[in-house]
Formats: sequence, structure tokens, C-alpha cells
Amino acid sequence: MADKTTIARPYAKAAFAEAQTEGGLAAWSDALRTGAAVMADERVHQLLGDPHVTPEQLASLVADIAAGSLPAQGRNFIATLAENHRLDCLAEISALFDALKDDAEGVADVTVTAAVELSGPQAQAISEALGRRLKRQVRLHTQVDPALLGGAVLRAGDLVIDGSVRGRLTRIARDMTA
Repeated sequence: MADKTTIARPYAKAAFAEAQTEGGLAAWSDALRTGAAVMADERVHQLLGDPHVTPEQLASLVADIAAGSLPAQGRNFIATLAENHRLDCLAEISALFDALKDDAEGVADVTVTAAVELSGPQAQAISEALGRRLKRQVRLHTQVDPALLGGAVLRAGDLVIDGSVRGRLTRIARDMTA
């Protein structure tokens, strides 16, 4: 069986293309996120395999809750997912859509894991420096991991910058034993 992300990719690209032509990226993003939340509900998820529930009924349920702000194309998109038995991929479609949206809008999600809580000015300085390096607007997410001992680890997509004391000690140990 194919991975859900592999299945979801063409649907996310199609939804993104439609949203771009309509100029409604934010509305589509919100609707897809809401639809994914609806499908995550155990009661709704159980309906996917119920032979007494038709794809049209499932599409109507999800569309009525999630696609309220979407035009007819959005409701058609939900109906297509239901007909093809792909409503269970809605969370992956939503995540892929948001990644395409962020890329188009020049936004990068960056996670900073530090040994201690970052102050406002520290977070601002990191955000500005990364914004210049990535040439994007940075959406900063912070985490605390005391095991780092000091410093921080920054993750932006495939880019990882390890400036932690633990990372440096690991590199020194590896160099000494190699």
C-alpha cells in the first residue's frame, strides 16, 4: 500500500493550484485544516469503513463543517476525495498544502531547541539572522532541552545548525576516537 503522503501529494498540489487561481490560499488552508480535524474525530473516522454510509454522505458531512468558507470548487474537492476513498488522507493533504502555501508566501518554520528558555531579544535576534540567511520571513518555534547543556539547535526544513555544547562534545569525542 502506498504511503498516505504519496497519495496526498497530487491532491494537495491540485488544491493549491485551485486556491492560487482563486486567490484564496488562507481560506483553503483553514478549510483543509478543519476537515483534517473532523476526520481525526474517532466517531467520523469510524464512518469511513461503514457500508451504510455513502461517499456522498461523508463528503457532505465534512464539507458542511470544514468547507463553509470555500467556493463550490472546495466542496467538489471534498466530494472527489470521498469518491476516491481518500478522506483519510485529509491531514496529510492539509500539511502538504500548508507547506506549498508557506513556500509561495516566503515563510519558513524554524524550530529552535535551546538549553534554557530564550528571552524575547534572543528569539528576535535569531529570527532576524535566520531571515537574512534563508531570505524568508521566519516563523520561530522554541523548545527547551536541558540535555543540550548550552547553546541551541536550529532546524529549518532540511537545514540543521547544531550550536549546542552537547553537539560539540559529541563531535570532539568522534574526532578523538576516529
